[in-house]
Amino acid sequence: MSNSYAQPILRTGDLAEALRVVRQLLELVDTRSVEVDLEAVARTPAELARLADAVPEADWWARGSDRPGSSPEGGTAADHLPVFLSAWCRPIHMAEEFLAAAGSASAMVRWDLDGWPAAPEVRLGPGGTRGAYITLATHAHDLYLDEPADVHTVFVHVKQVEAERAPWLAAQVGLRVIGELVVAPL
Repeated sequence: MSNSYAQPILRTGDLAEALRVVRQLLELVDTRSVEVDLEAVARTPAELARLADAVPEADWWARGSDRPGSSPEGGTAADHLPVFLSAWCRPIHMAEEFLAAAGSASAMVRWDLDGWPAAPEVRLGPGGTRGAYITLATHAHDLYLDEPADVHTVFVHVKQVEAERAPWLAAQVGLRVIGELVVAPL
């Protein structure tokens, strides 16, 4: 199994701006088969209720390695707050609905792409599905949702051997990379 590598290209307090950048990146690719993966950390009963309404089939786990409780084990998520929720391979239209439901909770949407376009300026042909993602982490600095924040972060994912594609992608939407290339959870 291979890893994805992600690099942040935008950090903003304005969710609409972050979504605008995501939409611009999506204009670079064929979106007919794009799916989204949805993840969030619910810390309060209100956050959990909103997220469960938005994605009722989401799996959940008690947040923290030393805390028992998960949907596969049975039980109720509300009895194990804070919980991590996850729903993968959802239709693209669910992204913004999910983010609206997340409100101020730390959440993540990852757009799973068929590949990036050719980047001739950095001598790269079209990319395949491996490493072709866009992630928006809301109310978080990081991909793991471990660092809650008042900002939203847009990441582009690339193959490690094609690291120069990340700054190229950022430039296509008028931005630049703003952090290190990091191993991304998949």
